[in-house]
Amino acid sequence: MKYLNKRACIYARIDAPEDYCCVLRGQEKELMDYAECLGISVVCSYSDLNCGASDEQPGLDAVINDARDSKFDVLLVQCLSRLGRDKTSVLPIIEELESNGVEVLSPQDGNINSLTLNMYSPGGSGRLEGRHYA
Repeated sequence: MKYLNKRACIYARIDAPEDYCCVLRGQEKELMDYAECLGISVVCSYSDLNCGASDEQPGLDAVINDARDSKFDVLLVQCLSRLGRDKTSVLPIIEELESNGVEVLSPQDGNINSLTLNMYSPGGSGRLEGRHYA
């Protein structure tokens, strides 16, 4: 298996001020199951609960810091839109992770990297596709 013995970090996010329906827990469980299927060991997990317009994402900031410190090899996210809503906000995050040797994987979107993201051309809205919650 390609990912056997890799260390993973899980990142979950919803765009709501409160998590009434335990959506974050659902994302985290889905990603833990995904990691198990890939043979990846999860070493850290972060989440953010906020409104979409907020620039404050302490969980994502912690992910980036841990990537810089080489604490994990793979970042697992439910879908691309969990990192941000549009290509201009997500591309620098992906590039930063890649520059630190981190691969981004999603059960919905597969392997997410800057090359494929650069070629992605959203249809008019500028929003990234994927499952959106709250």
